[in-house]
Amino acid sequence: MTTPDATNSASDAPAKKAPAKDPWDLPDVSGLTVGVLGGTGDQGRGLAYRLARAGQKVIIGSRAAERAQTAARELGGAELGIEGADNAECSRRSDIVIVAVPWDGHAKTLEGLREELGGKLVIDCVNPLGFDKKGAYALRPEEGSAAEQAAALLPDSRVTAAFHHLSAVLLQDPEVEQIDTDVMVLGESRADTDVVQALAARIPGMRGVFAGRLRNAHQVESLVANLISVNRRYKAHAGLRVTDV
Repeated sequence: MTTPDATNSASDAPAKKAPAKDPWDLPDVSGLTVGVLGGTGDQGRGLAYRLARAGQKVIIGSRAAERAQTAARELGGAELGIEGADNAECSRRSDIVIVAVPWDGHAKTLEGLREELGGKLVIDCVNPLGFDKKGAYALRPEEGSAAEQAAALLPDSRVTAAFHHLSAVLLQDPEVEQIDTDVMVLGESRADTDVVQALAARIPGMRGVFAGRLRNAHQVESLVANLISVNRRYKAHAGLRVTDV
């Protein structure tokens, strides 16, 4: 005689765990348009140039469209896939928007673009720094970091943080074939940070590494002060490498 406990139906069997996702299985971002707010500054120009050189369509944004268009022409223009526009148009027409504006204009710029940046993936790469006779030092924004300030000002955007530790000199140098560095990527959604990692990987020599949620952005932003000290002492353009991943 068989009792009910003697056999198990398929529904009673323990569910199999889905296989863990490969952290290096990243999406194809080659068809996305990248806007760079602050694209006429050194860091913004450098990022625009490198991404366009890697085949990404890039729109440089500036408060004045003429300045953005001039910068685009200087970097290669239509031949390299770069164009210029004012900040609002740049934001509207881009799939991903990199914020590379000076810290002292960060909040005002984003406040004025809240509508245009709604629904967009925003990458904040701003480093809140102060300078005195002793050199660079990190500032602590009221929200905790520049990225967290961006998230507070852009409630309808998907804010991430990345591209903080890159040398503007290397980014803009056409003789440099690849940038040997890792990019720390922070955000609240894995889908979003995967896109940012994939974008970083478009630049030869570069790799995006997930580094936590936005609440951890302050120490990533502030590390730039240390790198400035390294570069001054050793006359270098230092970046970062994360080992064993």
